[in-house]
Amino acid sequence: MPLINLPTFAQDLLALFETLKTERVDTPVIQPAAPFLNMAGEDLRRRIFMTESETGESLCLRPEFTIPVCLRHIETATGTPKRYAYLGEVFRQRRDGASEFYQAGIEDLGTKDVASADARAISDALAILKSLLPGRALTVTIGDQSVFEAVVAALGLPQGWQRRLIHAFGEASKLDALMERLARSESVTDLGETVEALLASGDEAALVSHIDQIMEETGYSTNASRSPSDIARRLKEKRVLAGTSLDAAKLDALREFLSLSVSLKYAPGVLGTFADRAGLKLDDAVSRFDARVAALANTGVDLSSITWRAAFGRPLDYYTGLVFEVTVREDHRVLAGGGRFDRMLTLLGAEENIPAVGFSLWLDRIETVRGQA
Repeated sequence: MPLINLPTFAQDLLALFETLKTERVDTPVIQPAAPFLNMAGEDLRRRIFMTESETGESLCLRPEFTIPVCLRHIETATGTPKRYAYLGEVFRQRRDGASEFYQAGIEDLGTKDVASADARAISDALAILKSLLPGRALTVTIGDQSVFEAVVAALGLPQGWQRRLIHAFGEASKLDALMERLARSESVTDLGETVEALLASGDEAALVSHIDQIMEETGYSTNASRSPSDIARRLKEKRVLAGTSLDAAKLDALREFLSLSVSLKYAPGVLGTFADRAGLKLDDAVSRFDARVAALANTGVDLSSITWRAAFGRPLDYYTGLVFEVTVREDHRVLAGGGRFDRMLTLLGAEENIPAVGFSLWLDRIETVRGQA
């Protein structure tokens, strides 16, 4: 039995889900921990309540619904497109509020028209909140990780640096630190003279042989999770990344991009102008961005109530494109949030690529707002 009371508006919310042509789904409260630990990101990982099965399998109390819904979809093999709705308890440590609370939401799996699916996720979240909070002024903030990825790629950075920056997307302090580092190149000082000389020579076979010999002599090879070839590749990448820097013009362009924050009504023009002025080839990313804005306009959503912030991200590692949050105006508490996670189902074991987008609603926060005068 639940330890906390179901919000008073839960039945109204379930009725709204039906009108949006979704299928109600539930998932077990006890979940395998590995998918969350591997895919959800550091912010969620450190707040999960862990346990263990009798056989030693790592388990956890359900910290969110997106991963369990996707796992269930793969297990049941029901085909796509599919729109699932859920409402139930989740368990995770929070900075404010109880560690057990109700979440609800919609996951849209397999819709090929990405722009329309993104627009529908935002418009559905707004429609639900407007119904539950009549008369309240709502604001939406959106970002797009895929646009950031396109900017980083267009700057010509090595793949390792691109991964570092993308992993830090949405976390201003981490991005600032990485950009400070990119302002200068560094040397790697902890490789040892022999390894450094082999790296400098470009003789990969000799480097692999040297690492293999060291592993054998130290006994490390019997417990190693990486082969000598894997370690050699990592060392080469470490050396390249350390020696990488961005010239001032490119670093300024990256900082300028991250500073962009405008009404979505004007965002396509602003993004296009930025790409032209910076001399970056962002045609595909700009085209996808424009298509989403057009699709949102077609839903009747007021674009002037939405802010696009180029640096805006959400603290979950599985997002791949759109991210968004909805609040009541002049209130920082997030009532709904979500985004696109196109790689998740493949990583969870789906045999084919399944595009996916969705959002969650924080029911305890919505109930608090409903109770305010």
